[in-house]
Amino acid sequence: MTFSRQILIASVAVLLAFATPSHAQDFHPLPYAPAPVDNPLKGFVPYDADSGQANFPHSLEWFYLPLTDLMPAAKTFDWAPLEKHLTAIAARGHQAVMRVYLDYPGHTPGTPKFLLDAGLTTWHYEYSKNNGKSVSPNYEDPRLRAALADFIAAFGAKYDGDPRLGFITVGLLGYWGEWHTSDHRDRFASKTVQSEVMEAYLRTFHRTRLLLRYPAGPDDPYYADNHTLAMGYHDDSFAWATMPKGDPKSWFFLDRMTRAGVLDKWRTQPIGGEVRPEVWDTLWNDPSGAPTGQEYGPCVEATHATWLMNTGVFRPALADARRDRALAGARRLGYELSVTEAALEGSIENGIHIQIRMRNRGVAPFYYAWPVELGLLDPAGKFVGTEATDWNLTTVLPGEKPTEFEAGVSADNLPSGTYHILLRVANPLPKGAPLRFANQAQDRLLAGWLDLGAVTL
Repeated sequence: MTFSRQILIASVAVLLAFATPSHAQDFHPLPYAPAPVDNPLKGFVPYDADSGQANFPHSLEWFYLPLTDLMPAAKTFDWAPLEKHLTAIAARGHQAVMRVYLDYPGHTPGTPKFLLDAGLTTWHYEYSKNNGKSVSPNYEDPRLRAALADFIAAFGAKYDGDPRLGFITVGLLGYWGEWHTSDHRDRFASKTVQSEVMEAYLRTFHRTRLLLRYPAGPDDPYYADNHTLAMGYHDDSFAWATMPKGDPKSWFFLDRMTRAGVLDKWRTQPIGGEVRPEVWDTLWNDPSGAPTGQEYGPCVEATHATWLMNTGVFRPALADARRDRALAGARRLGYELSVTEAALEGSIENGIHIQIRMRNRGVAPFYYAWPVELGLLDPAGKFVGTEATDWNLTTVLPGEKPTEFEAGVSADNLPSGTYHILLRVANPLPKGAPLRFANQAQDRLLAGWLDLGAVTL
């Protein structure tokens, strides 16, 4: 009788009883090979993949939206503009990184029209070639604060955990939603309003990962304390103002991280950002065009960044050695998981016992507990079935000894013979590529699956 999915499902029930072998397992090594550059939820991110310019391997895509497009009236929401982006990105097998803004220099106001019509105070400015197009709203106005709270609550209720969303940058406040009004600091939101926005996001988003622009501790003179919040950060001047200056008033990213006491926050919360536009065209030169002391590699190692917007790599002119350096740079971001060893044993009577040791060779964890599944190939090479495990990849941290996982599956009604044990991480996005391990045996027998080895029953 062919090994069925029902048998695999039943295996979970016997897992605990069979999880501890009666004798030491014999581990065999699984050789390393670099993981793909476009593994899910990491790497370089294009701004507009619809433009046809996204000719560099990637798994994430970025977009902005003005709040006015999503909120035509008080407590009224139109999700069609957001759906348009998410649907197109998901159709390409990618996840989105996004931000909603009120004020984007050079664009028409993103503040909802019903608030502007009601007399919300706004200010004109000329920063970043705005030329009078956008306006800076009065963030202290109770009507705007209520609208932001309503929007965030509705946004999270509809989209928290949506597999099309990889990361959300909190946005809403400041130029580009980047939490600053550089030429008019006095017009930025107070700490009270900042806290209201952060708390609103945390009340409604429990699964989708959130990132803030500026790390801040309790003594920060300008930003509300966020050092204990379940939010990561994005450095929007990466490889330009990332590495520390040591100046107690420096705005450089790692100086702010140090002052906020969040240098280890990457262990649980993601770090993202944007390569500074000034170095888009020269970052991969030899020598690099990054300012001295701000070179790409040390910035990645120090920040533990997972993703970076980087228009510079999505251009046809990037070729040859520069492209090779960019590919290596993209691969270095985020996680790189490899199974270093596996031990397999089994019999018809006792079932199959699987142990693996998994190492993270990257700079950051994988931040989502995507399903980790086992599969079997029968002696004829036919795929038998799939079963979920309770393995949590978010626990596999860089710089630590390999994490051990184990599971058992029943062999009841399986014919005798040699079976290959397969492993995969399933992308919850229907057309999304599975996470691929940094192993030579990845995809060897079946696309999307890592061959752990064979066991004879």
